[in-house]
Amino acid sequence: MRANTRRRDEAALDEADKALVELLQRDGRLPYTRMAAEVGLSEAAVRQRVQRLIDGNVVQIVGVTDPLRLGFRRQAMVGVRAEGDLTTIADALATVPEVDYLVFTTGSFDLLFEVVCEDDEHLLELLNDKVRSIPGVRSAETFVYLRLHKQTYAWGTR
Repeated sequence: MRANTRRRDEAALDEADKALVELLQRDGRLPYTRMAAEVGLSEAAVRQRVQRLIDGNVVQIVGVTDPLRLGFRRQAMVGVRAEGDLTTIADALATVPEVDYLVFTTGSFDLLFEVVCEDDEHLLELLNDKVRSIPGVRSAETFVYLRLHKQTYAWGTR
């Protein structure tokens, strides 16, 4: 059933939509006139399609920042082993402002999330006061980022 739903959702994107997504992945500030010329549609059609892609949660257009340049000196990935309802735990973690990425996983951890903190003291406070105090969190393992080597959002479309 889910595979059929996914195929229907993917089928809703035609080649022009996919081309627009790929253009936006490369440069989210690209003018509609340039996109229109690239995909062979009118500016109005591109504007409507991009808005539909945003409204349908296919794309987000945001400014990606460098946390270090904004005063956030500590980033980490945290793996959580949990017991009980994972959705309840994930919902609690999602309310923590420092959490910017949160996924359900298989393997050693039930949940993985990324945090951006001001410094090590902030990270310690977050782990102790906000993460480990959530009912159902059995353990949390922290992977501190030493240096970002690659980050991309341009994985294209299929």
